[in-house]
Order: sequence, then structure tokens, then C-alpha cells
Amino acid sequence: MDSSVSPVTMDNNHQNSIRVSSQKKYSKGGWNAAIFVIFVEMAERFAFYGLAGNLITYLTNNLGQPVATAAKNVNTWVGVSAIFPLLGAFIADSYLGRFKTILASSFIYFLGMVLLSLSVSIIPVPSRKAVFFTALYVLAVGEGGHKPCVQTFAADQFDENNPEEKAAKSSFFNWWYLGIVTGASVAIVVVIYLQDNVSWTAGFGLLAGSLAVALALFLIGIKRYRKQRPTGSPFTTVAQVLVAAAKKWRLSETHGGRGICYEDDRGGSHVQSQTRNRNLVRTKQFRFLDKAMIIDSEDALSKTRNPWRLCSLNQVEEVKLVLRLIPIWLGCLMFSAVITQLHTFFTKQGSTMLRSIGPSFQVPPAALQSLVGLTILIAVPIYDRVFVPIARKITGHPSGITMLQRIGIGLFVSILNMVVAGLVETARVNTAGKHSLIDTPKAVVPMSVWWLLPQYVLTGVGDVFTIVGLQELFYDQMPEEMRSIGAAAYISIVGVGSFINTAIISVVQMITSRRGNVWLGDNLNRAHLNYFYWVLAGLSAINLCVYMWIANGFVYKEVENNDETSEGKEVEMEGYLEVKV
Repeated sequence: MDSSVSPVTMDNNHQNSIRVSSQKKYSKGGWNAAIFVIFVEMAERFAFYGLAGNLITYLTNNLGQPVATAAKNVNTWVGVSAIFPLLGAFIADSYLGRFKTILASSFIYFLGMVLLSLSVSIIPVPSRKAVFFTALYVLAVGEGGHKPCVQTFAADQFDENNPEEKAAKSSFFNWWYLGIVTGASVAIVVVIYLQDNVSWTAGFGLLAGSLAVALALFLIGIKRYRKQRPTGSPFTTVAQVLVAAAKKWRLSETHGGRGICYEDDRGGSHVQSQTRNRNLVRTKQFRFLDKAMIIDSEDALSKTRNPWRLCSLNQVEEVKLVLRLIPIWLGCLMFSAVITQLHTFFTKQGSTMLRSIGPSFQVPPAALQSLVGLTILIAVPIYDRVFVPIARKITGHPSGITMLQRIGIGLFVSILNMVVAGLVETARVNTAGKHSLIDTPKAVVPMSVWWLLPQYVLTGVGDVFTIVGLQELFYDQMPEEMRSIGAAAYISIVGVGSFINTAIISVVQMITSRRGNVWLGDNLNRAHLNYFYWVLAGLSAINLCVYMWIANGFVYKEVENNDETSEGKEVEMEGYLEVKV
């Protein structure tokens, strides 16, 4: 009697324990936590675009730099700000974790903005230029820790093993991007107006205040976050697979092999261990790496697995995931080279045109960048609520179109963008010629600034497709312990694209100066900015062709079902699985 009752009591306690544990698990994370991180990122983007959007104006008008030099300096700073996240992501994944990295980098970013505000106010004039550029690169260091971690940290708040949270996560990237565009658009309208009409001190001071608010908001949500502890260097797995494959380069599964290592016994403490207990499906690409998971006679006799000699299927497939993304990364660099015109030559174009609204108000030329944000604010909900359901009915794909198709559409839009920008610039120069303003660069060309509207709108549409697509691709297709690296890799596309644009400017300047007709001179009326735009369009068209070839051979990550039997696993592994675009 007693013995029959006791097991029941123990079982109920066990069930209650599981229920309580589950409630604790899901009391954190989800939208209740992610919303704090979204607001933090909105404030950070407010600060970044409040600075970047009008930076070329400060460099040319206040520091007296030539237009081409100022454009190069802006591109270099944006590029460095987008390259540093690779280091920040490595530190986050290997040592500090994402939460601590965001906290530390936000503080550094705030200090950089305070120093920037001081450089345009109380710092003596002879020292201002040096302090200003020092502050810019302190901000770049802060960006390095913040950018790769904040989006990944927010996405980690959604547990892929919880059906409700997994469904919410599917549209997270759209609404994330919508949030940061809101912050950027408000900065472009409000901060740039202060900079142009009140003072640079007031504008930069407001940016510093926004970062202080962001830091406070981040700390308010501290008890709601699901936090990831660092798992060690994410590059160790890559190195182990490469070394193991090299050691067994003569070995094959049929000659000398004794089977495949399926068991992944690596330690790790990823958030909730969301997919650690699931195996990646074996693929045919990069088959030379498969040698790393073949068991030979030495491995069979060993009591413990030497990770530098024998790797698991998951380890090998994770390295393949990283290698597959490299060509996509390369194929999107020209897109970033195109969108950098937004902060440089688009702004200088607008400064030469009619910007009057009413009898006295003048639209700041950099404020036109808010049109990009407005386009995105309109396009993202339409994409998420209208385009995706319609496309889903046609294609049967859960997201309507694949991530690579989404990116490719954006690349095509960027080509149209440069063609249109070149046509508008041609019309602007012709108008200047008709009114004998070719040799008066500071005169206002009698052509409305709203002729620039199409190129700003096309920039926004391209971002909705390519930028959001890249965010999702580099999060979804990276190994879990390398997702901060994935975010940094996506961000670095913008950085390297900025450097490429700087290189193109230098080459164009060098070639055209030899002929005595510089395309990108300080006098835009005599320059040939339209030719430069069309060069970018041609390079982007070639790039799109290469991208389509790369995307056609891309293999998406595939994970086995949890309830799959061991026999079924062996059959599926034997037959491989390949998923094309």
C-alpha cells in the first residue's frame, strides 16, 4: 500500500518541478525582453545617423576639406566602424558574452559622443580637428562591440524550441529593422536641423543624451534577458576541422574508414541549448572536409576522441556553413559601395538645388536622408503583411521568397538607383548650364531638390530587400556559437563596401585628372558625378550576375528532426541532402 502510493507522489512532484522550471524558463525572453533591446538600438542608431548623416557638411564647411577628401574621410570612418565589429564579436563569443559586451561598448560609445561634443565647443580651435577625429574613432570602437551583439542578443530572446516564440521570431528581423530606421529617420530630421540652424554643439549634445537614455533603458530590462555565457573561441572548431581533414587527406569512407563520427560531445552553454541536441544534415559541398569526421583505426583504438584528429558531423557541417557564406559576403560588397553615396554625394547634390518650403524655411540637404527611412517605414509593413502572404501562396515558401532571392532583388534595385541618380544629375547640370551657373558652384541651381526623391526612395527599397535579407541570412545560417561573428560579418559588408567606394573614387580621380577633366571636383556643376554614378551601375550589374551564379549553388542549413531514429539518421546521411535556392 505504502509502496504503491510513494511512486505516485514522487511523479507528481517531478511533474510540478518540470512545470515550474518551464515557467521560469519562459518568464524571461520573448518580446517582453526584446522590446528593451530594440529601444536601445533605436537610440544608438539615432546617435549614429545624427552624426554620419551630416558629417560631410561639417568636414567641408567647418574644417575646410575638399569634397572628394571629405567623402573619403566619411567612407573611411564608416568602414572602420563596420570592420571593428569583427573584433567585438570575437570578444563577445569568446570571453565576455553578448550582454557584457553591449554594456561595455555602450559606455565607450557614450564617452566618444561626449568627447565629440566637447571638440566642437570648449576645445581650443587649433586642437579641434585632432580631438574631433579622435572622438570619431572612439565611437568606432564603441560601435565595434555594440553592433554585432545587440541584434543577436535581441534575437536570442526568442526560443526556437517554443512554437509561439519561434513564430514571433520569423518576423522579428523586419520589425527590428523598422525600429532602427525610425531612430535614424528622427535623427536625420531633428538633429541635422539643430546642426544647421542652431549649433553643432546642440546637435552633438542631443546625441550624447540619447546614448545616456539608451544605457539606462538597457539596464532597466536586465532581469528580463536570457543571457548567453561565452563558449570559447568560435574559430577553434574551424581550425580543428581543417587540421583533422588535412591529417586524413588520403583516407576515404570506403578505403580505410570505419564509419562516421556523429556524436557531438562538445561542451557549451548557449542560450537554452536551443539546437545543440539536433544534428545538421550532411551536405555534398566542400566534401574534402568530410575526411575530418571519418573514423580510422587509430581513432577506433583511442579511448577518448582527439578533437584535432576526429571531428563530429555537426562540427564539419558548421564549418561548411561558414564557408558557404563567404561568396555571398563578397557578392554584396558593391551594394554597400552604392548605398554609401547616401551620406556623401547625394547630400552634396541636394545642397546645390532649390530647398525652399514656404517663404523662409530651407530643407537641410542631409535631412533628405529621412526619405529613405520613410520609405522603409512604409515598405516593411507592406512587405511583411502583403507581399509575403501573396508570395507564399505562389511559391509555397514560408517566407514568400528565400533569403537569397530577397537579397538579389535589392541588388537589382541598387543598379536602378545609380541609373536614376545619373539621369537626375545630368538634368541638374544641364539646368545649371542653361542659367549660366556652371562656373558659380555656390549658386543655387533653379531645380527643385525633390527631383532627388526617386534615388532616395530606391535606396530605401533596396535596403528593405538586401539589408534585412542579409541580417536574417547571417543569423540563420551561422552556427549558434558564431552568431555574433555572423552579425559582424554582415555589418562588415558595409565597411568593406565603403572602402571599395573610396578606392573607386581614388581610381576615378586619378584617371580623369590625367585628362584634365576631374569627374569629382569641388565644383559639381563642372564635375561629372553622373558618369561616376553610371560607373557604379555598370559595376553593380556585373556584380549581380556573379551573385546570381553564387546563389544558384548555395545550400541552406538543414537540421534533422528530433524524433528521428538512429537507423533513419544513417540512411539520410548516406544519401545526403541538398537544398538549392
